[in-house]
Amino acid sequence: MIGEKIKALTFDTGGTILDWHSGFYNALFKIGEKYGMKKDWHVIANELRRRSLGKILNQGEVETPKFNFDDAHKLVLDELCKEYELDVFSEEERRCIAWTAPHNFEVWPDFPQVLPELKKKFICCSFTILSFRIIIDTARKNGLSWDAVFSCEAIGKYKILPEPYQAVAKWLQLEPNEICMVACHNFDLDAAKAVGFKTAFVKRTDEWGPAGPPDPEPNPNHNIIVDSFPDLARSLSEDH
Repeated sequence: MIGEKIKALTFDTGGTILDWHSGFYNALFKIGEKYGMKKDWHVIANELRRRSLGKILNQGEVETPKFNFDDAHKLVLDELCKEYELDVFSEEERRCIAWTAPHNFEVWPDFPQVLPELKKKFICCSFTILSFRIIIDTARKNGLSWDAVFSCEAIGKYKILPEPYQAVAKWLQLEPNEICMVACHNFDLDAAKAVGFKTAFVKRTDEWGPAGPPDPEPNPNHNIIVDSFPDLARSLSEDH
């Protein structure tokens, strides 16, 4: 019974908990509309996310990270403004997209009511590549009360290197197999499992907007595979 052994749940936050696509899309669309632009803002929003991930994942493997996820968003947006002929966007408008939007991401609607129930049985933590400030601001906005926040920004090494997962287990004073990583991304869960974590895949079919997620099918080796957070809570409750 997996739930009997789990003492903590660590939640990937960008995408699994927070709807980044709508946040970026709405900011891009609003500013683009101001200039009468007709672009595929869904595509641009996804490129902003995809390239930012590319810049941040595995940082710290060779040298100390030189920037956080907020910086990555800004760097990538500047690239996209050149490629998609958005140079007219002012610095203030670019900040609205790259900083204000992610700090105001909405939570997926099936999570807030589940978190308090899960906290009755488990330590519930945000374990993220997002900056501390994004997690602080989105928690305040969406009424999320985490037991702890573990950002790779403080660890000095980023997912999917093994060190962040090892550090979280150390700080929680738990064995890796007493922790369940919860995410909608196989790459995060596979890395956690390699360190010894239990893994729970929660499907987020709308994460990438109309395009759909690039990796929608869960690895069958995950300990739990569910369609929603209420389903996750039920699965853990049945086992606990």
